[in-house]
Amino acid sequence: MKPAKARKPAAKQAAKRPSIMTGASIPVLRWPPDEDRVGTIFEHLAGVMPDPKTELNFSNPYTLVVAVALSAQATDVSVNKATDALFKVADTPAKMLALGEEGLIPYIASIGLYRGKARNVIALSRIVLEQHGGEVPLNRADLQALPGVGRKTASVVLNELGIEAAIAVDTHVFRVSHRLGLANAATPDKVEAQLFKVVPEEWLPKAHHWLILHGRYTCTARRPKCLSCLIADLCPSRAGLLALGEAG
Repeated sequence: MKPAKARKPAAKQAAKRPSIMTGASIPVLRWPPDEDRVGTIFEHLAGVMPDPKTELNFSNPYTLVVAVALSAQATDVSVNKATDALFKVADTPAKMLALGEEGLIPYIASIGLYRGKARNVIALSRIVLEQHGGEVPLNRADLQALPGVGRKTASVVLNELGIEAAIAVDTHVFRVSHRLGLANAATPDKVEAQLFKVVPEEWLPKAHHWLILHGRYTCTARRPKCLSCLIADLCPSRAGLLALGEAG
């Protein structure tokens, strides 16, 4: 009888980065960061973007909620293309309900996950109309109770309308916060908590927009523009990104 062959050890699979961390490296830096450095970062960002706003098109709180809900896993550009036509015919909950789910779908079919988003928009419109008199509730609890409106969407709405100095941690905010050493936590909610502890109070109302816009146009996921970044000298990740050839 032949001796049994020894089993070969299973090949180790390379660990995958979470989807939120794709692109160039995101280091895990020591936290909390130096207060003076953090203050200077936001001073510089304020110097070039004194009045940052969302890039989503809206005309009232209702269209803002709808636009932000539609923007999940989609670009602002793609949402604006869809809502430019949509909001001409349905810019109130009553008009959206009259349009109906099947009537809404053709307007947003170019946006990812459009069927689920259509259901949520119609459902939230019904709640706003029936439970809130047609006016979007501008408090966190009621906003987050609307279908398709989670903590991040509520934060964007409350921040944009100047009701609450909220920080919605999307992929851009998550990435930029880590690279700048403003946060080192592994989840968006924990990053949000860290940001509230280290961002100076005077910069909180606009910090959300500065971090998003900086991540969208400069500190991009792949090949961040470190050589032309206005806060490169304040970034603890710059040298490593350049050394790895992951930045330009």
